[in-house]
Parts: sequence; structure tokens; C-alpha cells
Amino acid sequence: MESKTALPRILVVDDEPAIQRFLRTVLSPEEFSVHLAGDGHSALAATAAVKPDIVLLDLGLPDMDGVEVIRRIREWSSVPIIVLSVREREDDKVAALDAGADDYLTKPFGVAELMARIRASLRRSLQEAPEPVYRIEELEVDLGLRRVTVAGQEVQLTPTEYDLLRLLVVHGGKVLTHGQILKQIWGAAYLEQPHVLRVNISNLRRKIEKDPSRPRYIITELGVGYRLRLA
Repeated sequence: MESKTALPRILVVDDEPAIQRFLRTVLSPEEFSVHLAGDGHSALAATAAVKPDIVLLDLGLPDMDGVEVIRRIREWSSVPIIVLSVREREDDKVAALDAGADDYLTKPFGVAELMARIRASLRRSLQEAPEPVYRIEELEVDLGLRRVTVAGQEVQLTPTEYDLLRLLVVHGGKVLTHGQILKQIWGAAYLEQPHVLRVNISNLRRKIEKDPSRPRYIITELGVGYRLRLA
């Protein structure tokens, strides 16, 4: 379980080392945990791995346009995205916002304004409705507390196992394909590594199923993926 006092995680996506250094300096290590990515593919992988609270994204990346990065992130994540770009044209701003960006700042920007935008994004995230508690027979998953119990006994899961169970619970009753799960939990780079998913499903079943060989909760849909049985 993550500490409630953990620093907000900010992912800075920019291919210019000078901008990376500037933002790392501005985003005080006493207030934020700063992670860096220099291109679009690294940004997608880092978003999946780091699970940042905010993404600061430049649009002019060397391997793909930033708008495409926004679209891909929005396929599976609602993390706040603030665009930091030299592009001043209205249609560029509209394209980024329509793709799913939450805010747009034109370079050069003032540090005070950037910090105000970041604080506003964090406030909006904290004001979201409390996450629910799911109960399926003896299994209980409290998303707010990140707590999992079976028959009243707390189960210790790794962060990845918890994220996997959470995904299945939120989409309870729905079949999730191998590709959907791999992209959501590990990122697009793992789409060709289904064994990673199989190993984690096996480990998760050992912890929450009474008989892992005859699972009651996590059901295999042969050749397709997995679903969580609701009843």
C-alpha cells in the first residue's frame, strides 16, 4: 500500500535536456517526485510504470506527435495532462484539448502560472468521488484504502497484483482481452509478452482463490482474456 504522504508524481515529457533540467529544478524535490521521458514511446511506458499524478507534455517529440501521445494515454488512463508547447496556433491547442489534454500552456511560460495550473489539477483529482468497495462472495476490494480481504482476512498483494485485480473488479463481468490488460497494467511495450500476464494471474489466484485450479473469481476466457465473475 502506498503511503498517504507520498509526494505527487509528475512525469515531464520533453526531448530538450535544458527544459528537463529546468522543470526538475522548478518542481521542488520537497513537493514533487519528478520523472523524465524524452520521447513519445518512453512517455507511454513511463505513464504505465510510474502512474504519475500529472503529465507535463511537450507536443514536439522526436518519434511521434504529442497529440498522438495524448490519444494513446487516454485509451486507458485519466491522468491529468498539461501541455507545455511553443505552438501558439488556436487549432494546435484545440487538437490537444480535443485529444484529451486537461490544460495548455504556451512556452515560454511563467513559473508561478505553471505551479498554479499544477495545483489546480491536483485539487481536481482530490475532489473526485470516493472510490467504492466491491464485494463478490467472500472477496472484498476497497479501492479507496487499496485493501483486499477474503473471508475477512486481509490479503497482501504486490502493487502489480493489486492493479490487475482492481482492473478486473472495476470491469466486473466484462471480458477483458489479453491486449487490453497488458496495455493498461504494463503499457504498450508488453503487448507481445502474454506470459507476464499469465504469471501474475496465477499468483493472484493463489492469494484470493480457495482452489486456484478451479477459480471462483477470475475466470479464463480461452484464447481471449479474463473476466471477474460477479455472482
